[in-house]
Amino acid sequence: MKDLVQHLASIELNLPAYPMDIEKGEQGKYYVFDPIRKKKLLLTPEEWVRQHIIHYLVKNMNYPGSLISLEKGLKYNALQKRFDILVLDRSGEAFFLIECKAPDVKLNQKTVEQVCLYNNNFKAPFICISNGRMHFCLEREPITGKYSQISHFPIFE
Repeated sequence: MKDLVQHLASIELNLPAYPMDIEKGEQGKYYVFDPIRKKKLLLTPEEWVRQHIIHYLVKNMNYPGSLISLEKGLKYNALQKRFDILVLDRSGEAFFLIECKAPDVKLNQKTVEQVCLYNNNFKAPFICISNGRMHFCLEREPITGKYSQISHFPIFE
């Protein structure tokens, strides 16, 4: 079987490739340097997708890295959950909430509902669910709270 890094690198994502700082640690596990959190994290298929999305937002779409928050806790129905990526606007309000899945996870109604439920806490105008291969981006109508699909990541202004 291929090692994890070779396996992940062989998966074609619908995102540009980026050079990542990856190193093999103890017990043969791989770690990737996260430029937002400025620390090494265990490399998993979901983290691979998250890092590609972060790089894409910062390098290609000019999102400010300082306004990106990663894997923080939130409460939903008294349950402790964690969101993957939350981008704030320049006034510190939620702008774009992204839920990342591993490349082999199929995106379906349930996974879309997950990010919609998380967004009840934030009321971000844009949300996305991505497995790196497919991205479902939605725009939230501020008055009704209903979502409609958009064909791209939102432009940060």
